[in-house]
Amino acid sequence: MIKPRRLSSGGTIRIVSPSSGMWARSELWRGIEGLEALGFKVQTGAAAYKNRNYLAGDDRERAVDLMAAFLDPDVDAVACSQGGYGAARLYGLLDFGAIAANPKPFIGYSDITSLHLMLGRLSGLSSFHGPSAAGFARGYLTDYTRDSWVKALASPEPLGKIELKDPDKYLLKVTGGVVEAPVVGGNLSLICASLGTPFEIDAKGKILFFEDLDTEPWIMDHMLTHLRNSGKLDDAVGIVIGECHDCEPRKLDPGFFNQCSFEDLIFELLAPLGKPLIYGLPLGHEKEKATLPLGVQARLDAEAGTLELLECATAG
Repeated sequence: MIKPRRLSSGGTIRIVSPSSGMWARSELWRGIEGLEALGFKVQTGAAAYKNRNYLAGDDRERAVDLMAAFLDPDVDAVACSQGGYGAARLYGLLDFGAIAANPKPFIGYSDITSLHLMLGRLSGLSSFHGPSAAGFARGYLTDYTRDSWVKALASPEPLGKIELKDPDKYLLKVTGGVVEAPVVGGNLSLICASLGTPFEIDAKGKILFFEDLDTEPWIMDHMLTHLRNSGKLDDAVGIVIGECHDCEPRKLDPGFFNQCSFEDLIFELLAPLGKPLIYGLPLGHEKEKATLPLGVQARLDAEAGTLELLECATAG
């Protein structure tokens, strides 16, 4: 993997909106103020505040904005304003060779999973599954989220173990075992959507990480079965499930009995694989959010319930 240059204190962060736009400018302004309070200079791309239906401008505008951020020598890191929808539409409009020649820390989550997969497979760039720029708003940003983000992007040391912040949260240790391998993944819906594309997730010999939200178990079943049928679950050497928020049955009756929990699916579809597997690390859509470097070596100890990043994702 190509490692981007480490983000230094006082560095310049360019905020782009490759997916959906901001409902209100102040949502992003609050995040900018939070980043500036950490000592960084912050810029916004030309399309950062645009709205075109559920997108931040048309596809070309968003692609040009993202490329400009990578190619500008005065920009030290590229942060996404938020997720939403539309990042996959940028494939075919991005110059992945140029991005590889100008590597920078790239941070985002949720719909940004499509771009993490593109950058990893087509540019060979390690990137960061972490909080959006809007999430740095004062009163919302937690010490845990901030400290993990700073350590992942700015420290010369590996991130180390992803720790549970909330002592009341329960980490589910499904299948024991220890493996060391690079971590790949992101939002489950977007991982599945990548199948059959040039940026299809490569889970061979990797630790597969996924999370999701607002998705009923029968739909999660569909996506996990799709990953199994495509061979991706067999390819992976271990599985880490982050927080799957509101992935339980609702009152909607789709015409058949659908009352099972997401945990039921884990034990029915994933546990039989016999691979090290844990569920519940703070990697997802919750407020307490760890930043996870993608593409670098990690150690999954499913018996201890730990995921430890062994390799620094940035270069000096």
